[in-house]
Amino acid sequence: MAQRILVVDDNPDSVAIMRNILESRGYTVFVAAGGAAALQIVSKEPLDLVLLDVMMPEMSGIEVLQQIKDNSQTSRLPVILVTAKTHDEDVMVGYQYGADYYITKPFTAKQLLYGISLVLGKGESVG
Repeated sequence: MAQRILVVDDNPDSVAIMRNILESRGYTVFVAAGGAAALQIVSKEPLDLVLLDVMMPEMSGIEVLQQIKDNSQTSRLPVILVTAKTHDEDVMVGYQYGADYYITKPFTAKQLLYGISLVLGKGESVG
């Protein structure tokens, strides 16, 4: 069965890029344009991974991450932060709240797939 990945990003271009990369590799992709929608999907769908933008209106990716990790039902769900925030402090905050990996924008398909294979432990070749 295909692994199920939720892409959370308020930028339609970013969503389209990630969706194309993931679907071309056989992943089932869910999309949420914001934090509240993401949390709703996380609570209803059995997911393998969340790709989460940090800078979003209404609810930041860090807030979404915190809620996922604080909920006993979803706390083991791997989350990769995908963001334009590249400062060391930003990265450290992500990890402090439980992010499993951090990918900075702009990214290549290879970088995205490498991060996913690391987190999901598939050892998938990305070359």
